[in-house]
Amino acid sequence: MKSWFIRGALALAIVPALAAAQTGADNARPITIDDAVRLAVQYSPATVASRNSERSGEAGVTFAKSQFLPSLTATYSANNQGGTQFIQGVPVPISGLPWTYQRGLSAGVTVFDGGRNWYNYKAAGASLDAAVASDVSQRYAVALSVKVQYYAILAAREQESAARRQLEEAQQSLQVASAKMQAGAATRADSLTAALSVGTAQLAILNAQNLLLNANAALTRLVASPVMVTAVAADTSDIGRVDIDEGSLTKMALEGPAVRAAAALFAVSHAVHQSATTPYIPSLTASGRYGQNPKATQGFLFGGGPTSTSTSFGINISYPIFNNYSREQTLILARIGEDNAEANLRDAKFLAQQNLTTYLVNYNTAQQTIALQLLQIQSATENLRVQTQRYNIGTALQVDVTTAQAALDLARFNLIQARLNARTAKANIEALIGRDLK
Repeated sequence: MKSWFIRGALALAIVPALAAAQTGADNARPITIDDAVRLAVQYSPATVASRNSERSGEAGVTFAKSQFLPSLTATYSANNQGGTQFIQGVPVPISGLPWTYQRGLSAGVTVFDGGRNWYNYKAAGASLDAAVASDVSQRYAVALSVKVQYYAILAAREQESAARRQLEEAQQSLQVASAKMQAGAATRADSLTAALSVGTAQLAILNAQNLLLNANAALTRLVASPVMVTAVAADTSDIGRVDIDEGSLTKMALEGPAVRAAAALFAVSHAVHQSATTPYIPSLTASGRYGQNPKATQGFLFGGGPTSTSTSFGINISYPIFNNYSREQTLILARIGEDNAEANLRDAKFLAQQNLTTYLVNYNTAQQTIALQLLQIQSATENLRVQTQRYNIGTALQVDVTTAQAALDLARFNLIQARLNARTAKANIEALIGRDLK
């Protein structure tokens, strides 16, 4: 009687929470991993900012190109002059027609600047390349975040499924223990141990459902969905494979978005360094102007009528002999920036190799763990069957059944964790090389 009381108390305490968690998970809308990644890349603040950086880089290239073209300015002015002036101490109205006009067209071009515009153009192009590489890196970083949550949902479902199987086995064990206790063939400790196993399984289901709800909420935020979303159940069995050899992956990693961005930033700093040397070279500019001075009028006539004209053309050569060490300061800062960028590029390459090694080791270890845990589950399942039969005929204790059940539960958990590790490692490799591995 007491065992049934314990079972009832556990049910009253845990079942409502299980029902609430299950209801929240059932209301989520399934979404494929490809759709989740697409939506997250579209709406993530990080990818929006990276796309805008790319647009800014394109504008910078256009501006740098325009510096090779001459400037052209059109002017027009109309002035009205009135009032009085003193003549021999007597105020006299200003004579002449009040409205005067001027209009003109002026142009200027930099003939030679020591290569400054060219180096600025190269720096703008490299900045655009860096923005493009950064955009790719951000897209795969967002995709990695989505995949981590997506795979967490799959792992939570696997944990819930394993916990439900654990609950079924614990309930069967409790029925046997209760029947044997009623018949006087078992002690109350056996029944209590089996009841606690049922409660442990119910808690495992609740924990798995809580993990599922949390992962659903995180995925919903990443994809910016107004309703709760979850992973498609059909994706649970898909782990994915890395069929490319390590040498090819290393080459891809060294050409990945992070390394490309660092290389582009180094190219920017090199061009800025070259541009900083141009103030030591004289610059040559040319300018010209054509102007018209229409005849003054009594009323405003937009400057129509007879006009006089004027033209001018000039060449200017300039060289700063001393500018308070401004050139030297700019050059030193440019050299420092180039040295730092070169060091960052070198470190980015080594970091890519290090990360690839880590991710491959994690992936291969997870795959081997999966194979080992599948065998462990078979062994633990058989051991549980044997211990259950021995307990039924009285040659084993309930603690032996509980121990066998715990070993099986641990093997299932380790298998689920290994699958999650394999999926996560594969997603990390994809983010590192900047391409999907189907």
